[in-house]
Amino acid sequence: MLRKTSLQNTILPVALLTGLAITGIAGSARASDWELDPAHTTATFTVRHLMVSTVEGRFEKVSGKVALDEANPARSSVDISIDASSINTGNGQRDGHLKSPDFFDVAKYPKLDFKAKKIDKAGAGKFKVQGDLTMRGVTRPVTLDVEGPTAAIKDPMGRMVRAVVARGKLNRKDWGLTWNKALEGGGVLVSDEVQLEVHAELVEVAAKAK
Repeated sequence: MLRKTSLQNTILPVALLTGLAITGIAGSARASDWELDPAHTTATFTVRHLMVSTVEGRFEKVSGKVALDEANPARSSVDISIDASSINTGNGQRDGHLKSPDFFDVAKYPKLDFKAKKIDKAGAGKFKVQGDLTMRGVTRPVTLDVEGPTAAIKDPMGRMVRAVVARGKLNRKDWGLTWNKALEGGGVLVSDEVQLEVHAELVEVAAKAK
């Protein structure tokens, strides 16, 4: 039977080495850099039209970066940029109006930018992401409900990819998009509230390119 001191001398080094090994694994998996894949990322929005129907639109050009901290997601960072002129609602005349100074004024404000400020866990695989949205030259806070990221998998091109979904809502007037028309029967042509949804596919940045 080992004496107490001998047992301590045996256990302590093993515990120390185990702790260092665990720390090393966590540290190596902690931070990774990802980019949004424009070909597999969509940013859509919906508004009420004439108070009775819903119109959906999307931005065709979305880019961004995510620095993902696996050990502590709250320390991750998110930066997304949207080309305002890539707006598409399926109607050329309406798209032209949305690009005009009445709405996005894309000639003067070509981009919409979102930058995360705070990330809180909201359940298994879910997060509340608070950040600043800059649109039409105005920066205001928004909160997004995020699901993911999914586990990373390898795509046919050998890249590691994963996905996230983000949803939220905002009042467009807060960003200076105030154009509207009153309806004879009451109400307005376009709702102030806008529903947002982003489906993003992330591609890991190769270590040599960091």
